[in-house]
Amino acid sequence: MNNEMQNSAGALKLPNNVGTMHRINSNTWKMAFIFAFVSLVIDGVDIMLLSFSLTSLKAEFGLSSFQAGMLGSASLAGMALGGISGGWACDKFGRVKTIAWSVVFFSVMTCILGMTQSYEQFLILRFVGAFGLGSLYMACNTLMAEYVPTKYRTTVLGTLQTGQTVGYIVATLLAGSIIPDHGWRMLFYVTIVPAAFALIFMRFVPEPASWQEAKIEQIKRRELNLEPVLQMAVAEKAPSESIYKRIFGHSNHRKMFLLWMSTAAFLQFGYYGVNNWMPTYLETELGMNFKAMTGYMVGAYTAMILGKILSGYAADKLGRRVTFVFGTVATAAFLPVIIFYNTPANIAYLLVTFGFLYGIPYGVNATYMAESFSTDVRGTAIGGAYNMGRLGAAIAPATIGMIAAGGSFTMAFIVMGAAYFIAGVIPGLFIRERQYDPQQAAVAAEQQKLAKLDTHTSDESKAISKPATAK
Repeated sequence: MNNEMQNSAGALKLPNNVGTMHRINSNTWKMAFIFAFVSLVIDGVDIMLLSFSLTSLKAEFGLSSFQAGMLGSASLAGMALGGISGGWACDKFGRVKTIAWSVVFFSVMTCILGMTQSYEQFLILRFVGAFGLGSLYMACNTLMAEYVPTKYRTTVLGTLQTGQTVGYIVATLLAGSIIPDHGWRMLFYVTIVPAAFALIFMRFVPEPASWQEAKIEQIKRRELNLEPVLQMAVAEKAPSESIYKRIFGHSNHRKMFLLWMSTAAFLQFGYYGVNNWMPTYLETELGMNFKAMTGYMVGAYTAMILGKILSGYAADKLGRRVTFVFGTVATAAFLPVIIFYNTPANIAYLLVTFGFLYGIPYGVNATYMAESFSTDVRGTAIGGAYNMGRLGAAIAPATIGMIAAGGSFTMAFIVMGAAYFIAGVIPGLFIRERQYDPQQAAVAAEQQKLAKLDTHTSDESKAISKPATAK
C-alpha cells in the first residue's frame, strides 16, 4: 500500500513532510515517542510554573485570590482556543509540525512573562502564550496513537502521559531552587531553552503513514480534478472539504464529539482546579513552607507517574472504559478525604495516594478519545472536543479561587470532586471503546468511493454509447 501511495505521489506537488513514508521503519515509533514525551515534559513544566508562582505574583502585584485564579482561567481559555486551532493544524499541516511549532511559540511567550510589569500585562501574555500549550497535548497523543499498534497502544500512551507529570516534577524542583533565592521572574526566563530542541528534533521524526496516505489522497483528488466529478456523480454523498462538516454530518462522530466535549469540561475543571490550587492550599491552609510544600508535591507527582503507566496497562487488559471510570470516580471520592482527614502525620500518604488516583484518567483519556474518531477527522475532532471542553473548564481556577476566598478550601475541593464524578459517569454510560483503529487511514474508504464512481461512470458511458434499439 505504501509503495503504491509513494509511486502515485511522485507526480504530485507535495509538502516537505508528505511522501516520506520510506523513512518509517520498525523503530521510528520510538523516536516519535521520545519527541512527544519530551514535548509533554516541556508542556508540564510550563503549566506548573504559574501554580508555583501564584503566591509571589499575589504579593508583587497585590492580587486577590479571584484575580490570581483569573490567571489560571486565562491560561485555560488560551489553551482551549489554541487546542481547537491546533487540531485543525494537525490535520492540515501534520502532527509533527504542529508539535514543534507549538513548543517554540509557548516557550518564547512564557520567557517574555518574566519581563512583565503589571497584572494586566501578565494576564494578556499568558492568554496568548497558552495557544501553543493547548495544541500540544492533543497533537502528541494523536501522533503516537497513529504510530503504536492497537494491542499495546494504551500502555504506550499511558506512559507518554507521564511526560507531563515528569514536567510537573521538573517545575517543582525548579521552583523550589529558583524562587526562594532568585524570584519568580528567573523561573520564567529558563523556558526559552526548549524552543531549540523542538526545531532540531522535528527533522528526525516523519509524519505517521496513515496521515501521509490520507493527505496524498486529498492532494491527488484536488490536483487531478476528481472532486467535481465526484460531486456530479454522487451529489450529496460527496465528502465535504470542511472537516467540521464531516464531523457533524456523521451521526456517530457528532455524538462522540458532544459527549467527549462534555466529559473534557468536567474532567479538566477538576484537574486544573487541583493543579492550580493544591500548592497554595498546602502553603496557606496547612502552613507548609515553600520548600517543604514542593517536596510533598514531588511525592504526589511521582505517584501520578505510576498511576498513568499502570492505568495504560490496565486499559489494554481490562478495557479503556472501565479503567477511565474507575480513575475519575476514585479521584472524586478521595478529594474530600484530603480535606477532612489530613494530619501532619498522614498528609504525605494522602497526597501520594491521591497522586496515583489523579493520574489514572489521563493515562487512558488519549487512547479512549483517539479511538472514537476516524483518521480523516481525528485531529480536528479530538482538538475540538477536548479544547471546547477546556474552554468550559477555564472557569475552574477563578471559581475555586472565589469559593476559597469566601471561607476555606473545603467547599472548593468538594466541587472539584463532583466534577470528577460527572466526568466518569458520561463515558461510563455513553461512550463505547475501540470504535476506530488509529493506524487505519481513511484512504481505503475514499479509494472504494472512487472505485465505485469509476464503475458507475463507466456503466453510464456504455449505456450512452449503446445504440438505441428500435421498437
